[in-house]
Amino acid sequence: MSVLIVGSVAFDSIETATGSDPRALGGSATYGSVAAGFFSPVQLVGVVGEDFDQENIDLLASRGVDLEGLERKAGRTFFWAGKYSEDFSERETLTTDLNVFADFQPHIPESYRSTPYIFLANIAPNLQQMVLEQTDDPMLVVADTMNLWIDIQRDDLLELLRSVDVFVLNDEEARMLTGETNLIRAGRRLLTYGPSRAIIKKGEHGAVSLTEDSYFAAPAYPTQDVVDPTGAGDTFAGALMGYLAAHDSASEEVIRRGLLLGSVVASFTVEGFGLDRLREIDEHAIEQRYRELRSYCTVE
Repeated sequence: MSVLIVGSVAFDSIETATGSDPRALGGSATYGSVAAGFFSPVQLVGVVGEDFDQENIDLLASRGVDLEGLERKAGRTFFWAGKYSEDFSERETLTTDLNVFADFQPHIPESYRSTPYIFLANIAPNLQQMVLEQTDDPMLVVADTMNLWIDIQRDDLLELLRSVDVFVLNDEEARMLTGETNLIRAGRRLLTYGPSRAIIKKGEHGAVSLTEDSYFAAPAYPTQDVVDPTGAGDTFAGALMGYLAAHDSASEEVIRRGLLLGSVVASFTVEGFGLDRLREIDEHAIEQRYRELRSYCTVE
């Protein structure tokens, strides 16, 4: 099965204690699509400018990403510049130039509209809702968000969650949206907003998944050499979606395996700037780390 992924495609200028990259390919849909492409075919909907060159097109296509839904407009691609603290615990935004993304109105090609697995990557919730209005009875809808939308489009986000099966967000966002300081309480409250499952990302501490009758804690793969954490959360969610689509299932067992694989693929992302490490690895490297991670969690 294929995954439909809608979100931002961008160029990022990133500074960390380990170095910098003035023009890394980024964006929520980009990371999510490349990660999902390790497991299943991907249909990408986004917008880029005239500066988005053939090399970037070829990278996405090489990962099995269908680009019929990638719109090209006159102007420049969305650009973000940021700087991380030495321990990566804080991130300062230096520049945000929306460029062609400022007027993005997602148009879902006819050939994508019956895709059963939909990942609404991090964009404004009213745009995520626009996607659902153009699709036909998907089997599974997963949505991500960020603190900005909780702050300025809370009502739109809560409306969207009534149509979402799985809601993915980080620990800070979960506390912000629910008003709960305890993550378990926050997760339970998120379920009352509409989704049947909440997945709360905790960065280097992994993620937790909650439903009304299940709880699962997925550890992070222990990565020693962190270079750039940008896009790790999008990679995590994209890999999960790709795995679910590949198995055409959203059972508890498949989701738990998908969460571990999401952790593994994200561990590669943080080892380089932008998509550098994801360009280098293959399914064998992912499988090897997956086996290692499972062995770290097993009690004989």
